[in-house]
Formats: sequence, structure tokens, C-alpha cells
Amino acid sequence: YMDLKNGSVVTEFILLGFSGQWELRIFFFVAFSLIYSATVLGNVLIMVTVTFSSTLHSPMYFLLGNLSFLDMCLSTVTTPKMIRDLLSEHKIISIWGCMTQMFFMHFFGGAEMTLLIAMAFDRYVAICKPLHYRTIMSHRLLSGFMILSWIIGFIHTMSQIVLTVNLPFCGPNVIDNIFCDLPLVIKLACMETYNLELFVIADSGLLSLICFILLFVSYTVILITVQQRSSGSLSKALSTLSAHMTVVTLFFGPCIFIYAWPFNSFSGNKVLAVFYTVFTPLLNPIIYTLRNQKMQEAMRKLQFQNVIS
Repeated sequence: YMDLKNGSVVTEFILLGFSGQWELRIFFFVAFSLIYSATVLGNVLIMVTVTFSSTLHSPMYFLLGNLSFLDMCLSTVTTPKMIRDLLSEHKIISIWGCMTQMFFMHFFGGAEMTLLIAMAFDRYVAICKPLHYRTIMSHRLLSGFMILSWIIGFIHTMSQIVLTVNLPFCGPNVIDNIFCDLPLVIKLACMETYNLELFVIADSGLLSLICFILLFVSYTVILITVQQRSSGSLSKALSTLSAHMTVVTLFFGPCIFIYAWPFNSFSGNKVLAVFYTVFTPLLNPIIYTLRNQKMQEAMRKLQFQNVIS
């Protein structure tokens, strides 16, 4: 540990966020507020529809409802603070606020990665083993998937936060991003953090990369299986899988780019950060709902029931 000069221990960080002209910040404020509202509304709508619609009580929609919940949480960890900071001159976050933000980001992020793999497995069983679908995708397996995703999220975040929380911060305290991001925070510590940086790259980068490869392989297997059967189900499978692949690519792309990149060339890329925390949670409801007729019918039915009652 370096000598902490005059006991000048950092208690808060300054987030640079989107600095720039006032008009531009007002524009971002309005845009992100609308996007965040739409994200919360869209994901809540999916959760309510899946819960209360009798036609959607299948494993796929159960997993979809959980994905919406995680997306909403992930967005809420960073976006409201970012929106508020757009209008304030002093974008300050306490050191504990920063740790909390990073803890929940990696917690929900890790859980969502695992859930996306569960969703790919669900599609594999539905398309490749349709006759055994109900027996394989039992309530027990679904509960197992859910518990596993929360456990993996928790282990993933704890393994990094435990090492970060005790770092001494005494020098520069400016984070060039819209939220506290692990690689950027670690670089501010007053000690040699090369090994820790490598560990974070290995932890977050490899988790993202392994999940992405697993998903890619599973979707390829599904498409090959469907193609061999060469029935009319190919176009239907393609439409479902293209939606899933879009979400997966948009979710993992920025993650892999941010964490699997060498630290020295890493500059807090705000565009990627916005994409990851603001746009992706909104895209899930759009991709899964607007393209899914069964979901649309269930929403209309629920609306109709409410009007009658």
C-alpha cells in the first residue's frame, strides 16, 4: 500500500458523464427519461401479462418474465442516477454508492447471462425434442434455472467486489463514465492493481465470452436440426431464434468489448455503456413482444377482461 499522503482518503468519486453544451444535456435528459420510462413500462407489462394470462403459462414465457425483471433491475441500477446527473453540475457518487452500483450491475448482469442460456436450452428442447418438452422443462428444472442464475450472478459479483471494496483510494477520483464501472474504478486505486485488473478481465470477460459461445453453439445446433427436418417449421424457428440472437448479441457485444479488452487501451466508452444499460433493457420488450403474436393476443385479452370488469 502506498503511503496515504496526509490521510487524504477519497470518500466520493466524480462521474464525468455527458458533459457538453446545456442544450445537448437537456436533449439527453429528455431522451433517456423517455427510454427509461418505456423500459420500466414495457418490462412491467410483460411480467404482468405472463403472470395473469392463462395462455402464457409455459416455460418459455416464465423465463421471458424473469428476463424482463432482470432487465428492469439492471436499467434501474444506473439509468436514474445518470438522468439526474445530466442536469447537475456536480456529478458526485459516494464510494459506497459506487460499490453498491457495481455490485448490483454485475449481480443482475451475471444472472441475466445465465438466464439467456436457460432460454436457449428451452428453445432447443421445444424445437428439437417437442414431444418431450413438457417432461424435460418441468417446474423443478425451471426453478433450478432461476436459482442457478441468481447464484451465478451473486458469485460473479462477490468475487470482484470483495477484492475492490478494500482498495485504498487517495489520489484522483474522476471516473470518465456515466456510472461506476469496475475497470475504471480499479485504475484509481493508490496501489499496483495489474493482477486485479487481469482477474476482472478474466472474470467478466470470460463469463461474457463463454456464455456467448455457448449460446451461439446452441442456436447453431437448433438451426441444423430444424434444417434437417426441412418442414415448414424452419421459418418459424428462424423468426424465434433471430429475435433471441438479436438480444444476445446486443447484450453480450458491449460486455465482451468492455471487459475482454486489454485495460490499457480501455477508455470508458460511454456509447457502449449507454447501449448496455439504457438500450438493451428496452429492446427485450420490443423484440419479444412486438414480434410475438401470442403475447400480443394475451395482452389484448387482459385489456378486454379489465374493460369488462
